[in-house]
Amino acid sequence: MSKNIYLKIKRLLDIIFSFLGIIIVSPIFLIVAIAIKIDSKGPIIFKQKRLGKNGKEFDIYKFRSMIVGAEKIGTGVYSKKDDNRVTRVGKFIRMTSIDELPQLVNILKGEMSFIGPRPVLTYHPWKYEDYTEEQLKRFEVRPGVTGWAQIHGRKQLEWDKRIKYDVEYAEKVNFILDIKIFLITIYKVLLMKDNVNTIETVKEEQKLN
Repeated sequence: MSKNIYLKIKRLLDIIFSFLGIIIVSPIFLIVAIAIKIDSKGPIIFKQKRLGKNGKEFDIYKFRSMIVGAEKIGTGVYSKKDDNRVTRVGKFIRMTSIDELPQLVNILKGEMSFIGPRPVLTYHPWKYEDYTEEQLKRFEVRPGVTGWAQIHGRKQLEWDKRIKYDVEYAEKVNFILDIKIFLITIYKVLLMKDNVNTIETVKEEQKLN
């Protein structure tokens, strides 16, 4: 099967399973929404600008797990162990990856896929125009909830290494690879592994790699 044909089939599967997923997890949506609202002030859903396919900006959806305005204080974009900006409910939904469930809507809208490079911030690790020609290949496919880089370390990887895995995925994307990523992701989610930053994952010199 050619890459282009598979990507079309993959998009169809994304539509079907994201639609079914929203229906199935809707009771969890309700419970988490109530818990967030009771636990802390602020919106239930956290929206943030990310870069999608071909560098197009979109709003990613997550259940809010931090206090309002968290990025402007503390460690900025990095959330570390015992981060006091994370709410009580936020600690649980982050640990279990429940905070990512609203991205089912992003998938249904065509902004994301279940599997692909994680969508990066518009300014971090660097701006779109600062990616090298090789690194820009990661934007040739839809970003995903999980991906090749995530099963190789997730938040423990420095950004230059993450991007290399992203580029490799974009070049090799196929059904077997996606199944492998999916199964390993489930395993890591169940073990709650690699979901906290323990190191600074971007350095100025990495832009040149």
